[in-house]
Amino acid sequence: MKKELVKETGEELNGNSIDANSKIDAIKQLIFGENIQEYNTEFEAVKADILAKKEELEHLIDEVRSELTRSVDSLSTDINIRITDLENSIEEKLEALDDKKANRKLLSELFIKLGEKIGE
Repeated sequence: MKKELVKETGEELNGNSIDANSKIDAIKQLIFGENIQEYNTEFEAVKADILAKKEELEHLIDEVRSELTRSVDSLSTDINIRITDLENSIEEKLEALDDKKANRKLLSELFIKLGEKIGE
C-alpha cells in the first residue's frame, strides 16, 4: 500500500504538478496515513468542547455579574433607608431637647452613634 502511495505521490512530485501544500499533505499522508483523519476528528471535537465550555463560563459570569449588581443596589438602598431613619431620629431628639440649651453630651452621643452606623 505504501509503495502504491509513494508511486502516486512520487509521480506528482517529480512532475512538479502539485504545489508545496500538496507536497506537505502527501508527506503527512505517508507518515500518518489513516490516523490523521482520526486526529483531525478528535481535535475538532476538543475544539468544539472548549468553545462550549467558554460559552457556558461566559454565561455564568454574566449571571454572577447581574447578581452582584442586584446585591449592591439592594445594599445601597438599605443603607440609604438606615441613614434617613437615623437623621429623622436625630431631628426628633434635637426637637425634644430644651430650646434654651442643647444637651451637649446627648448631642455628642447621637453623633457618635450616627458615625458608627455610617461606618458599618
